[in-house]
Amino acid sequence: MRNPSRRDLLIGTTALAGAIIAGEGPTFAAEPFDLVIRGGEVIDPSQNLRGIRDVGIRYGQIAAVEPTIDPARAKRSIDAKGKLVTPGLVDLHTHIYAYGSAIGIPPDELVPFSGTTTYVSAGDAGANNFSAFKRALVAQSRSRVFAFVNISTIGLAGFPVGETENIKYADADATARTIAENQDIVLGAKVRETLAIVGNNGIEPLKRAIEAVELSGTKGRVMCHIGDAPGDLQVLVNTLRPGDILTHPYSSLGNNTVQNGKVLPALLEAKKRGVLIDVGHGAGSFNFDIAEAAIQQGLTFDTISSDVHVVAANTPSQPYLPWVLSKFLALGFSLEDVIAAATIKPATIIGKVPKLGTLQIGAPGDVSILELIEGPVQLLDTSNNPRTGKAYLKAVQTVREGVPFGRPYQLPFAAN
Repeated sequence: MRNPSRRDLLIGTTALAGAIIAGEGPTFAAEPFDLVIRGGEVIDPSQNLRGIRDVGIRYGQIAAVEPTIDPARAKRSIDAKGKLVTPGLVDLHTHIYAYGSAIGIPPDELVPFSGTTTYVSAGDAGANNFSAFKRALVAQSRSRVFAFVNISTIGLAGFPVGETENIKYADADATARTIAENQDIVLGAKVRETLAIVGNNGIEPLKRAIEAVELSGTKGRVMCHIGDAPGDLQVLVNTLRPGDILTHPYSSLGNNTVQNGKVLPALLEAKKRGVLIDVGHGAGSFNFDIAEAAIQQGLTFDTISSDVHVVAANTPSQPYLPWVLSKFLALGFSLEDVIAAATIKPATIIGKVPKLGTLQIGAPGDVSILELIEGPVQLLDTSNNPRTGKAYLKAVQTVREGVPFGRPYQLPFAAN
């Protein structure tokens, strides 16, 4: 028998390639997934997707969302049958600097209750202690963390003393430098405009927060907290720019957005010009009656956030993000509405990670697994007023870039 010539080998190789292209001949095993979340009801508002799907994650990214994925392709699996599977929840307003302020809770410690993969620190640190926040908290957290820099150089380190009672702490130049030098995680500046915090300084801290963002050259946002706001609230609101964030719009504290049953016209005009409305539930900033009146009159939210911190987390109103979302289910919003307000909408505002807040192919492998528990449930606002809902959401398991918090553990246990 003669040895095959080069011509014979070329002909054979070409024939094999043609057979494979035509769907004939040998096939090769499909690439495996590091993790498959199996059989849950996927809700991804970014894609108008709702249905039973398997979600495959490979190398920390969403690699497949399919009706079924062959179990043989999964190195590890999570059974999500009967559960909801959503993009990792994104909480735009939290207090997570446990080691540099009195009220912070470490984000990873919140995960079992919040089911959240991305936390935004709402002004926990200012220019003087931001580097410590970045090194001591952000660098060692498995959770994804972004931040607003407090216009006060001391951040919330002086709690419960108001951080801008002494206006000298509101240093626009130092804040601008901090924003500019930390653009990987910083979204802009945070200011708290409440009489007990600003004292006699009115909206000067807000003006300095805007100045800091503009000096930084980053096109960042200002997140402005209101409660018992100083002076004429309409003047404060008119100072905000398109893209800035007004948080705590549904509070019943003093000089706020709904007065004598009516939403201040300046608030509705601000929303029209692009000021964003963030819920910011917290320990004293969410009232069912105020929220209902405001929403009916057009002051609807862009994002639902928890404003979770030590004080808030110990109150009967329980401002963990799934529980806060449940309160808006009780107000008549759909699952898609509330999940969008805690995934794709805040992720778009953050704007630093492509496809964050989605389960699109190539998105970060951040997934929240939730249980929708149906039946009457009593929900409290921050004034301890009850509402009866028809269902509530509960965190079941959380996955950050393909690595679950808890089982199944992967080998090696690589976690960002």
